[in-house]
Amino acid sequence: MAASTDRIEKTVLLRAPLARVWRAVSDAKEFGTWFGVEFDGPFVAGARVTGRIVPAKVDPEVAKMQQPYAGMPFDFTVDRIEPMRLFSFRWHPFAIDPKVDYSSEPTTLVVFQLEEAAGATKLVITESGFDRIPLERRAKAFTANEQGWAAQARLIEKYVTGQGRS
Repeated sequence: MAASTDRIEKTVLLRAPLARVWRAVSDAKEFGTWFGVEFDGPFVAGARVTGRIVPAKVDPEVAKMQQPYAGMPFDFTVDRIEPMRLFSFRWHPFAIDPKVDYSSEPTTLVVFQLEEAAGATKLVITESGFDRIPLERRAKAFTANEQGWAAQARLIEKYVTGQGRS
């Protein structure tokens, strides 16, 4: 099967109750702790949420990699909130150059889908829509986010299982 250039999917089995994982992905303060963002308000379906990049609080190595971006504006629009099952948002992927206005570009859709598993929670993180990103940034955005979601899957695992510092 050929690798998709439009979609990234990461699946992780988290040894934590569904309610715990749900809070970690749907509560702006908790999400920001493991993801590395300080948000200005709560997540509300259909609303834009803004904040600033801050180093993640659950892994010192990742925090060190995020440090150069500390203080950069960060925003996305919450798409759907289906309690205990699905949280999704739209954003401009790999929008890290402060000299570029990404607002006219299409967004990608990020979905966190949760499902109970035996003594754990299955979390599937999907980001789709890369084929609509301008060609000159598409491959770089896809590669950066492919690596980014792998790291974020590890961060949320540390966070919900209490392995990360807080």
